[in-house]
Amino acid sequence: MTDTSTNSPAQTPRRSDTTRATILAAARERFAADGYERATIRAIARDANIDPSMVMRYYGNKEGLFAAAVDVDLRLPLPEEVPKAEVGRIFVEHFVDLWERNEVLTALLRVGVANAAGAERMQGIFREQLMPVAMRVCPDPEQAPARAALVASQMLGIALTRYVLRFPPAVDLHRDEIVAWLAPTIQRYVTAPHPGQSR
Repeated sequence: MTDTSTNSPAQTPRRSDTTRATILAAARERFAADGYERATIRAIARDANIDPSMVMRYYGNKEGLFAAAVDVDLRLPLPEEVPKAEVGRIFVEHFVDLWERNEVLTALLRVGVANAAGAERMQGIFREQLMPVAMRVCPDPEQAPARAALVASQMLGIALTRYVLRFPPAVDLHRDEIVAWLAPTIQRYVTAPHPGQSR
């Protein structure tokens, strides 16, 4: 009796997942290197060592591929699960851990600083993921957008210097040092009274 287990349908999704992952990895590198406008489906397919039609099959067009390549869920801690006095530390630890293990974020940052499509995607992440958390944590919800922007400025600043520009002193910082330096600042941005209230 012939063993047909090697033709099991379960193998197809695995091949499909591998192909998608290969395409996305090539797309992130190409978008990061060339920017959105200059990157092409043909170049990405060449980098992935597949036919361009396969890229179109899975993602439709360059816009769809870019959206998939930079699809980022920050998985921010829920405010009700974070002691208010620990918000700064927990958020910095969370962001540093994300950057350390997620190359998608580094690729998105490279693209975001170079062209409108990447910047728009980063603005969407700020608006859809960071802002709602800030609204629930800040003492003055009307100031949440400004506070969230200040938090983003710190976290994107360390990410840019450490993972993209790779300034040696930033690269050499230990994770715990980053947390120790930035946590009090993030805590102040999120929970301290607005400076104008003291006037």
